[in-house]
Order: sequence, then C-alpha cells, then structure tokens
Amino acid sequence: MFELQHKTALVTGAGQGVGAGIAGLLAEQGALVAVNDVDAERAEATAAKIRDAGYLAKALPFDVTDYEQVTAAVAAFARKASPFDVLVNNAGNAGSGAFRPKPFRASEPEEWRRFTDVNLFGVMNCAKAVIEGMSSRGHGRIITIASGSGVVGQAIGVSLYAAAKGGAIAFMRHLALEMASEGITANTIALGMIDPATSGRVANHTKKLAARIPVGRTGAPEDAGALCAFLASDQASWITGQTIHLNGGSYTS
Repeated sequence: MFELQHKTALVTGAGQGVGAGIAGLLAEQGALVAVNDVDAERAEATAAKIRDAGYLAKALPFDVTDYEQVTAAVAAFARKASPFDVLVNNAGNAGSGAFRPKPFRASEPEEWRRFTDVNLFGVMNCAKAVIEGMSSRGHGRIITIASGSGVVGQAIGVSLYAAAKGGAIAFMRHLALEMASEGITANTIALGMIDPATSGRVANHTKKLAARIPVGRTGAPEDAGALCAFLASDQASWITGQTIHLNGGSYTS
C-alpha cells in the first residue's frame, strides 16, 4: 500500500478497537509500531498479536492525560529503540463508562474535564512530546483521530464530547501551519460510525445505522488504518492542516 519501512510510529489508545486496527495496518506497511494504552495488558496483547503476524511492535503503556508520563515514555523509547516519525493520536473517550448522551444543561464542570483531558489535552501532550525530535530530523507525521461531531451537529446530548473533539481539530489545523516549513504534517481524521460489535442487540442497532449510511455499511478499524497509512507516508507530504471525513458518505462538505 504505502511504504513505511524504517519508520517508527506511536499509536495511542491502541489496546483495542480502532487503535488496534491502525497499529496493525501501520505495522503491515513496515513501520515499527509502539502500541500505547493506559492498560498495560491491553497494550501488550495488541503488540503480541502484531508480532505473531510477523511484524514489528512494542507495547508502550502510559496515560495520555499525564504530561510527565507521556514525555518520559517517549524519551525512553527514543533512547532504546528509535525516535518517532509518526504519531497517531487515537486515544479518546466519551466521558466515563458507557457513552450515555446528556444535554449540556444537565452536566457539571467535573464531567467536562473527563472529555477534554483525553480528547484534547491528550492530543496536545503527545504532540508536544514528539515534535522537537521530528523537527530536528526535518520530517514527521502527526495524525489525530477525531469525530464528525466535532465539525457538525449530529445528535442531541454529545455537546461535551463534540467540544473536546472540535478543540482537537482546531489545534491540529494551527499546528499544521506552525510546523509545515519543518517537514512535519498535521492532519485530522473525523470518523463516522465504526462498528462497535458483531453480535446481539448492538449488532441489530448497528445494522439500522448502517442502512442510513450511503455506502451501506459502518466503518471498520482497518478503514481508519488505511487512511492513516497514507497520511503517514511520503506520498502524503503535500497534505497538511486537513480534516478528512471518513464516514461512508454520511456527511459531506
């Protein structure tokens, strides 16, 4: 697909779901992938699965909301293995526990931080940790996984999540302008509906959602991985500051 040999990539929140799909596909294209997750066991499980498939991966657990943890982990990895050429900011959450839509007027300030700490400050922490190394080598790719809700109003009750994702999108646009002259690109993927399950009641609900998507299906982690592989490659060197909607046509602009 796209040549990532001799590149080193950090994928945050890659212990499961979309992040695991992204990490696996970047590794298939030749990158050494550092699999991050706040849960060390999940990070190692994904890394082991990638290695079992014959590719390169190492677990790198840390909490993206803790700047000191992030910088220490990134620096240690650079010393022992390689500095990062690619950062994929995938770690995110919808608050705490299962996602339950809630109107803003029913929320409290302590809830706001649960969204912004991961979805916005986590992105900034990781970008800060890798950007000087990328700048010194004159090359880097920063990719952030956001959501269409950060761009367009889609549903009632997701204002907190959308605000955090929208902040990350704005941050990436301006980071792209700051770093373009140093060979670093910064782009955002605004994800649509990714299939959360394949059985039972959730699968039936997903089937109904898929019927409203123009291409007729929900997305898969590998769809996000393929776009990340392109954006991480040398072929994408003239693409920066963009928010790319990956949603099967459910929102176009």
